[in-house]
Amino acid sequence: MILEAATSASTGGMSGIAIVIYFVVIIGIMYLVMVLPQKKQRKQMEDLHNSMEPGDTVMTTGGFYGTLLDIVDDTTVIVEFGNDRHCRIPMHKNAIAEVEKAGSAVIKDDTDDDEDDKKESKLGKEKK
Repeated sequence: MILEAATSASTGGMSGIAIVIYFVVIIGIMYLVMVLPQKKQRKQMEDLHNSMEPGDTVMTTGGFYGTLLDIVDDTTVIVEFGNDRHCRIPMHKNAIAEVEKAGSAVIKDDTDDDEDDKKESKLGKEKK
């Protein structure tokens, strides 16, 4: 009888430790899956907001495109919307979702396309 009591007490203690270890592992997995990616995204947005300069084209979280005119302080910027240049709105930096730097658009020269087409047509004729 004493042996049975000692055995049941020791197995009960082990299952308690196993449950604690199980919860620690689950919480660790949840941290890796939920918190770390969110921290990474927050860091990327901070870097994006810190790299903004007047003249950049921005897209707001509402989907509106505009041009950044001025950075008033750490949290407020002035964005100009539309072609008539009369719609200037102060907004919070967190309302900006994307930034395209001024002058960063890639312009492809049409003459390069013509030369590539000629090379492709020559190769096609040689294969025949």
